[in-house]
Amino acid sequence: MQAVTLLRHLQSAHPLAFPDDRIRRTLERRVRQWRALSGPERDIIFRQTPEPGYMGQSDFTHADELGVTIAGQPFPHLLYHFVMVYSRWEHVGVVLGGESFTALAENLQQALWSLGGVPQNHRTDSLSAAFRNLTTDQREDMTKRYDAFVGHYGMDASRNNRGEAHENGAVESQNRHLKSAINQALILRASRDFACVEDYRRFVDMLVARRNKQRVAAVQAERMHLKPLPQRRTTDFTEIVVPVTRTGGFLIKSIFYSAPSQLIGQRLRVHLYDDRIEAFLGGTLVVTHPRARGRSDGHRVHVINYHHVIHALRRKAQALWSSIYRDSLFPRTEYAAT
Repeated sequence: MQAVTLLRHLQSAHPLAFPDDRIRRTLERRVRQWRALSGPERDIIFRQTPEPGYMGQSDFTHADELGVTIAGQPFPHLLYHFVMVYSRWEHVGVVLGGESFTALAENLQQALWSLGGVPQNHRTDSLSAAFRNLTTDQREDMTKRYDAFVGHYGMDASRNNRGEAHENGAVESQNRHLKSAINQALILRASRDFACVEDYRRFVDMLVARRNKQRVAAVQAERMHLKPLPQRRTTDFTEIVVPVTRTGGFLIKSIFYSAPSQLIGQRLRVHLYDDRIEAFLGGTLVVTHPRARGRSDGHRVHVINYHHVIHALRRKAQALWSSIYRDSLFPRTEYAAT
């Protein structure tokens, strides 16, 4: 109960004795003193002595506050942040979608290979955002895939309790420092606009590399205690099998992607990454697209490579007029304007 709540109760029960708020500061001070002397016991955070090579921590943090734009358009995104607890060595990835197993696995795997070794333990938060809106079977599947991922690298997996961010404290505190450093670098750059996502990723990578140079001695000491990397990488994507329909493409999470017309009637294995999709017929890569996300207004999103459909439009030119993916077909905005 707050002191002001107690004051309002007193004013209601005894309006003549407590006609105004003149005693509020005194009451707040006395309540604070009572809590210090007679209040309930409070939780204590026990600081830990980090062991080299023992723990790496992962977290996702929103970066909208940085105000980054791509080609003049707002760029809502997350930053995946991996930190070694002992040396504070870090790896950062720009995530286009939300928290997901794909985003975690892809960026964590890149972090481990950049580090050149594997910690004994990998800690994350409760991953509640990644599990949101999933069915029970999907959650179990994601849990099994994550267990298989850390098992491939020989790591133990741990999670902090929900709402206890201090249990993932090394990366949580570094999140603030990282975004502050990016913000300062953007100020020096004199522009928050980038021509493309790759330019922004290169900017972040260079910044993180400079930060890691300040930790060289600690990183060298930590690498002596890391486990060796396995001989190969493991799966860091979601695989979906889809048919190519007569409309010249396939659906992935309600997004339509075009495909060469020769593939109509075939079933493709699609590897779904955070920023791209790759479709295979057997072992042959046949289609790649940047990954798209659905719109909040419910309108279906189409990702079209005009090379896949231009031969058919030459024979059916009027089909362009009312095609549902007409505006997604143009290679440049000048075509749409024309």
